[in-house]
Amino acid sequence: MIKLLYVEDEPSLAKIVTETLGSRQFEVRHIGRGDLAMDAFRDFRPDICVLDVMLPYVDGFSLGKEIRSLDSKVPIIFLTAKSQTEDALQGFGSGGNDYIRKPFSMEELIVRIKNLLALSNQSRNLEVSPEALSLGRYLFYAGRQELHLGDSVKRLSHRETELLSMLIRQKQEAVLRKTILDKIWGNDSFFNSRNLDVYITKLRDYLKEDEKIQIITLKGVGYRLVD
Repeated sequence: MIKLLYVEDEPSLAKIVTETLGSRQFEVRHIGRGDLAMDAFRDFRPDICVLDVMLPYVDGFSLGKEIRSLDSKVPIIFLTAKSQTEDALQGFGSGGNDYIRKPFSMEELIVRIKNLLALSNQSRNLEVSPEALSLGRYLFYAGRQELHLGDSVKRLSHRETELLSMLIRQKQEAVLRKTILDKIWGNDSFFNSRNLDVYITKLRDYLKEDEKIQIITLKGVGYRLVD
C-alpha cells in the first residue's frame, strides 16, 4: 500500500481526498496544520507528500523545504488556490515535483500522484556507477549526488543529479528539451518547463569555476553540454 502524507487545513476537502485515496489503496496520514507535519513525516515515512500551500503556522513551501532537506527523493505535490506563475516557481524552488491548482478533480490528483510515483521508482531502480565522471576540472559522483572541485564539494539535489547525469551521458550532443522534461519531470507542461530553466541556471552556476564548461541553449531544441 502506498503511504501518502496529506497536509491540508480545509476539513471538507481533506475528508473527500482522504476517503477517495483510501478507497484507491492509499494509506493516507492527514495533518491539518503545517507545524505538525514534520513530526508526522518522520514517523510515517511516506512514499509521497501532498501539501497545501496556505497552511496555519507553517506554510506549504516552508514545509516542502524542510522535507526536502531530510529526503531528496520523496515526491512532493503542492496544492494552491493561487494562479500566478511566480507561485508555481516558488513551489518548484521549495522542492516540489508538481503543482496543482484548486479546485481540482480527484482523478487529476490521482493521475499525477501515480505519475510521480512511477518516475520515482524508475529513478530508484537506475544503476548508478559509484565511480566519478570527469567534467572539465570537476568530478561528478552521481551515486553520491556530489560535484567535486578540488577540496570543494557541492551537494546536489536528486533532480539536479538526474539532469546533470543526462547532459553528461550525451555530452557534446543536443539533448532535446522535451526529452528532458518527459524523463525527469514526467511531462512538458509550462510549469515544468519553467522549472527546467531554473535547474539549468543552477547547474551553470555550479560549473562556473571552469570556463571551458558550457551548457549551451539550443533555441527551440534543447541543450548541449561541452567541456
